[in-house]
Amino acid sequence: MSKTVSRNVVEEFAESPRLKKAKLCVPEQAIKKVEEDARMYEYTSAANPHMSQVPVMVHPASLHQSGATRIIPFDLSTQMNISQACSSPNLLASFIRINPNETIDTDATATSQAFYIIRGSGKSVSAEHGEIEWSQGDLFVFPACECKVVHSAIADSAIYWVNDQPLLKFLGVKPCTKKFQTTLFKNERMLAEVERIKHEPGAEHRNRLGILLGNKVTEDSTKTLTHTLWSLLNMLPAGDNQQPHRHNSVALDLCISAEAGDKVYTLMGPELDEKGWVKDPVKCVWKTGAVFSTPPGWWHSHHNETNKPAWVLPMQDAGLYTYQRTLDIQFSK
Repeated sequence: MSKTVSRNVVEEFAESPRLKKAKLCVPEQAIKKVEEDARMYEYTSAANPHMSQVPVMVHPASLHQSGATRIIPFDLSTQMNISQACSSPNLLASFIRINPNETIDTDATATSQAFYIIRGSGKSVSAEHGEIEWSQGDLFVFPACECKVVHSAIADSAIYWVNDQPLLKFLGVKPCTKKFQTTLFKNERMLAEVERIKHEPGAEHRNRLGILLGNKVTEDSTKTLTHTLWSLLNMLPAGDNQQPHRHNSVALDLCISAEAGDKVYTLMGPELDEKGWVKDPVKCVWKTGAVFSTPPGWWHSHHNETNKPAWVLPMQDAGLYTYQRTLDIQFSK
């Protein structure tokens, strides 16, 4: 009986003059307004939309070697048709040049900020996260900052700065939680660890000779620098060829050191040949203090035809990809 009554009440209400009057109160123009942004696509033609690809580009060391104290972004947004400054869809890399006894502020709406000291010495101060004293080869990361970070140099200095601000701008969000603590990696400690693993059995057969930089908060999951950022300190021994590998994250590779000339380089491309090396590769020569981009999904191998080791520090958004189970890192051999 109660169900019948409820049904009758609904039917009567639907036909009531009051409801009909309420419907008439919604302007037709307002109804059209909320519909005008809607789009519909045939699935098979739109499932893989055309998007501007990540280019192979170089951010030369000459940008931070002279001139005024300043920030020099590695901005590839025009090439990728993205509305905000970025070096990859999720990350922005920049050089920070600081003249002796000068100071500069950095500010980013980001969950993670990484700073690698290309040269020089000084300190970085965050009102929220404390003070870091640094020198050449050190790397440190700050979590989300509401205030600016103040960098002061004692000597002529250059810093490689990478953050995930483009990802947050794309999402239209701001961080509300600090996901990790300020973390410092001293150069001496990193080099000692590379030296240790260099002497492990089978080290000469590994695809790369280096250390992944991790964090306490990612120890049981992604084992990455932060929850979004990934970094590797990789040594390329004298006379060595590191075989190709690929991954779905974009690499922003800082050449820490390489012999002058064109004998240390990376070969990259979307395919492998029958011997397992990159087919019809793009060649990117390593220049000390320069950064180059490696597109997602491209195979890339490293080559050193000199008698001195070379070093590279790629920074990627692979923390995010690893967490999503989409990194798909593969090795040619």
